[in-house]
Amino acid sequence: MAEELITRSKDRRTDPGDRRSLRRDASVPALLAGLVCIVVSFSGPLVVVLAAAAAGKLDEAHTASWIWAVAIGSGLTCLLLSWWTRTPVITAWSTPGAALLVTSLGEYPYREAVGAFLVSAVVVALFGVTGLFGRLIAAIPAGIVNAMLAGILFSFGAGIFGAVHGAPVLVLGSFAAFLLAKRLVPRYAVPAALLAGGVLAAATVGLPLHLGPGGPTRPELTVPAFSGPAMVGLALPLTIVALASQNAPGLGVMRAFGYRPDDRLLIGATGGLSVLLAPFGSPGVNLAAITAAICAGPESHPDPRRRYVAGMSAGALYLLVGSFGGVLVSLFTGLPKELIAVVAGVALLASLQGSLATAVAEERGRDAALVTFLATASGMSLLGIGSAFWGLLLGLATHLVLEVRRGG
Repeated sequence: MAEELITRSKDRRTDPGDRRSLRRDASVPALLAGLVCIVVSFSGPLVVVLAAAAAGKLDEAHTASWIWAVAIGSGLTCLLLSWWTRTPVITAWSTPGAALLVTSLGEYPYREAVGAFLVSAVVVALFGVTGLFGRLIAAIPAGIVNAMLAGILFSFGAGIFGAVHGAPVLVLGSFAAFLLAKRLVPRYAVPAALLAGGVLAAATVGLPLHLGPGGPTRPELTVPAFSGPAMVGLALPLTIVALASQNAPGLGVMRAFGYRPDDRLLIGATGGLSVLLAPFGSPGVNLAAITAAICAGPESHPDPRRRYVAGMSAGALYLLVGSFGGVLVSLFTGLPKELIAVVAGVALLASLQGSLATAVAEERGRDAALVTFLATASGMSLLGIGSAFWGLLLGLATHLVLEVRRGG
């Protein structure tokens, strides 16, 4: 049934009159799902970007330009691709990529780093538009894809209770509000947790709402330079990370929720825009996984056809934050980590439950699904590539070994 709904939703792209249905499809939970997506993006992964900028000895203007570029790129792709495909397309900068830059950016002149960003974006776009990457991802069994998603989301679900020690009243009160709303008004369970968490944070650990300096962000154009060492040391690993640690899980998340993403369009568009934004400091905009699950899951709306509004909401807020980064980034980074943990956790509970159920639905594939889940949830990192890719790889290896053994 969900697949039929998604197919019908995808077919509506060619109907211009249906564009007027946005107001009808909009809902408070979907709009707030976009807000939660932005809060999660800017309250955690942004710290990695700032650390990478510091490692590269970027001044304040170029650091602000970097944030502007990734936020504007994420905003445009979320907003336009969600609207065009009528599916919740969530994009973001690569956190593993930023983590890679923490240890590598300072080894190259900034102009050469920008050249590496540009080359990496071109390669990712080519992988997307040719359809090669999508064909590889489509061959992965559904149980393994869902097990990977469950592994990605596991730490967020566990994080709810891990945060109890730091702020028990805030976390338990927010969770209680979520459960109560889930019983009485299920569509507003996550907003209820967010509201209760904000009130309890202000009353207990504090809710510092600090705004940075005013005025729109001014992007800084850097003319790229190209060198062999930067191509090998930056462009190559950034490309692998973008494809393996970002776009592969991103497509997997959408598939896990019953959508059939047009990989050529999505990866080609994000790669193409990354090419344009690289001279302003962007190391790349990619499909998201964790925040995608917030907007693509049932908490954003029970009807899969109307969840695209959450993607558009996230896109609009990305554009707002990117345009006035100095004012709003400080607001997101100042939120208590316990509040972020509980709100993100409850927003992803339904997605975690569904992915776990699908991953073990077929007995024959449970061994591979379990290996995928454990490897992904472990947070392992090897060769600069995150656990989502290795979970997929090890799960596929387990699947092939056991299928051969059983003669299947």
